[in-house]
Amino acid sequence: MRILVTNDDGIHSPGLTVLAKALSKLGEVWVVAPDRERTAAAHAVTLHKPLRVQQLGTRIYAVSGTPVDCVNLAVLKLLPAPPDLLLSGINRGVNLGDDVLYSGTVSAAMEGTILGVPSMAVSQEGQSQFHFDAGARYAVRIARLILKEGLPDETLVNLNIPNRPFGSITGVRVTCLSRRRFDNPIIEKMDPHGRTYYWIAGTRVSWSRSKDADHEAIEQGAVSLTPIHLDTTNHGVLDRFRKWETVRRPQARLITGSSKLKGKQRN
Repeated sequence: MRILVTNDDGIHSPGLTVLAKALSKLGEVWVVAPDRERTAAAHAVTLHKPLRVQQLGTRIYAVSGTPVDCVNLAVLKLLPAPPDLLLSGINRGVNLGDDVLYSGTVSAAMEGTILGVPSMAVSQEGQSQFHFDAGARYAVRIARLILKEGLPDETLVNLNIPNRPFGSITGVRVTCLSRRRFDNPIIEKMDPHGRTYYWIAGTRVSWSRSKDADHEAIEQGAVSLTPIHLDTTNHGVLDRFRKWETVRRPQARLITGSSKLKGKQRN
C-alpha cells in the first residue's frame, strides 16, 4: 500500500509530520510538500518558472511550488507508481464552506482526484495550539474506510476536526458546505511613507446553510466529513438556460464593392 501525503503549510509543518507518522500503520508513506507555506494557494499551478525538488529523507521531498505542483510531481514523476491514497494536511485551521475555494490543502486533494487517486483533505480547528494527534487518529480511521470501500467517481473527502482531545470529540458527521460572511474583509492602512496599502483579512462573523452544515458539526464538537464533487455544474438549472441557445447571432454587415470605394479617390 502506497500513500502520498502533502499539504499547504509547508514541509516542516508539525501537522504534516504527525499525519505521515500515523499513516505509516497503513502502508508505505511518501511525503511531497511545498518547501514553504503556501496557504490559500488554491489550485494554482506553476507554469512560468522551473520547479526545484530537494530530497530531505527517505521518501521525503520538498518542492519549490504549490500544493497542486507537489501532487503532479509526486504522482507523475517522483513515485515509482501512482499512490493508492492521497492525504493533504493536517492543515492548521479549518477549511469549511467557501474556504475550499481558496484552500491549497483542499486543492491538493482535488488534484489527486483529477489524477484518479482517492484523496482526502484534513484540517484541524485551532489558533496557536492544535490537537494534531486527535486529527491524525480520525484521518487514519477514514483512510481505512476509503481504502476498503473506495470513493465515488470525481469525489474527494474534506475532513475537519474540532480542536479537542480525542476522547472529547463527539463522533463523525456527514455534512454539507456552509456559506460564511466576513466583517471588514479589506483593511486599509497607511505606510510610514504616507502611501495607502490594503490587507485582505477580516473576521469571520456569521454562517448560513444550517442544515447538515460543516460549521455546526465543528461547533458541537464533532468531526465534519464533507464529500466534494469535481463537477460544479448546476444541473438543476440547465433546462432554464437552454432557451438561451435560441438567441440568434447578429448578422454581419455586408460590405459592397461601392462602399469599399466610398471616400477613396479613384485612379
